[in-house]
Amino acid sequence: MPTTDSAAPAIDEAEIAARLRLSATRLARRLRQEADTGFTPSQLSALATISNHGPLTLGALADHERVAPPSITKVVAKLEADGLVERTPDPNDGRVSNVSTTAAGRALIAESRARKTTWLTGRLHELGPDARARLAAALDALDALTRTEDPA
Repeated sequence: MPTTDSAAPAIDEAEIAARLRLSATRLARRLRQEADTGFTPSQLSALATISNHGPLTLGALADHERVAPPSITKVVAKLEADGLVERTPDPNDGRVSNVSTTAAGRALIAESRARKTTWLTGRLHELGPDARARLAAALDALDALTRTEDPA
């Protein structure tokens, strides 16, 4: 059991969790709006996952996205129809396809990320130096909260 410093103020973890959840939700919503791609969050998430981890089978992509295979099939069909991903036969099993991003898909992801980073940089600039320093110091803790164990 961790020890606490009696001089330190009590930390209400439930309150911190609630505030963090609300802030993260608002930030994620605003960043999705700034992406301005015309695609749904599910489609953009799948495209980013394929870009970051691909080529992937549809099953592996469904696992990454934590959705059912029929759902990911519909998402990939839309991305493929728009020329953002392509399917190629798996060299080891012709019954399976691998999905990878096309040049257009990589460009869309890069443009979307650039727009979001530009918006966020502008918002950070509005904060004072102390607030930016506190935010920078909190990034390691935020990364630790979102890090997941590899299921393999």
